[in-house]
Amino acid sequence: MTPADLSRTVLHTVRCAVEADELSAAVPDRAGVRVPPHEGCGHYATNVALRLAKESGRPALEVAELLRRRLVAQPGIAVVEIAGPGFLNITLDGPSHGRLVRELLAADERTEPFPLRPAAESVRRLGEDAARWSLVTPPGADRGLLLVQRESNPLFRVRYAHARCRALLRNAGDLGFGPQVAEGDEDFGEGGAGLLAELTEHRRIAGARDPDRLARHLERLAEAFLRWQASCPTLPRGDEKPSAVHRARLALAEATGKVLADGLTQLGITAPAHL
Repeated sequence: MTPADLSRTVLHTVRCAVEADELSAAVPDRAGVRVPPHEGCGHYATNVALRLAKESGRPALEVAELLRRRLVAQPGIAVVEIAGPGFLNITLDGPSHGRLVRELLAADERTEPFPLRPAAESVRRLGEDAARWSLVTPPGADRGLLLVQRESNPLFRVRYAHARCRALLRNAGDLGFGPQVAEGDEDFGEGGAGLLAELTEHRRIAGARDPDRLARHLERLAEAFLRWQASCPTLPRGDEKPSAVHRARLALAEATGKVLADGLTQLGITAPAHL
């Protein structure tokens, strides 16, 4: 279940509660879901109960419990818990994170590149890859940033994240171990949930064949990976020996690099292993 699917499920649940006269409120146009800021709080969270409480005149915790009972009965949802003043933390029923990583590594992506045709002047000024990225740059953004190799350049960030994934694999090879994730070996560390949430979205976004959405997704994925890598050691340190945790985290890095490379290829942009 994707975040968009979950949002529709939450709205359906609210609508059913209203139609059953359990809740007196207008059904909102959308129900925002997001990855919780802390580990162990489910896959996604929504504040829809807090929003409905004010209109219905009922306590937020009461509305949250009403929606919790209905949501947990929906297909694809395993656990719904109430947190804080009335947030709903939702754990999805589906493939484990380890299985997701294995599926991404096993997938044979052969997506046709988008027919992005930058103008000759743009290619001359920016280079082929940056000129293609400029075609999926949001209106009003500074395209001059594409000329600099620094964090403010979104294309550089995406390619840098891919290069870091490749570097981790090379360094692990030098240490004598490789990526492997088995059922139960899913300690992906702090920040892993956000990175995995972006990876879960990749196949759906890539299949939508929308280059602008794909570019924004690659930016979010690169950012999630770089945050995860900064807070979560992937390689052994000092005299530490490689463990199942290191192998699992290396597999997550490899899957991320593969998805970044696939996305760049779909945009007709190269994904160098070194930057």
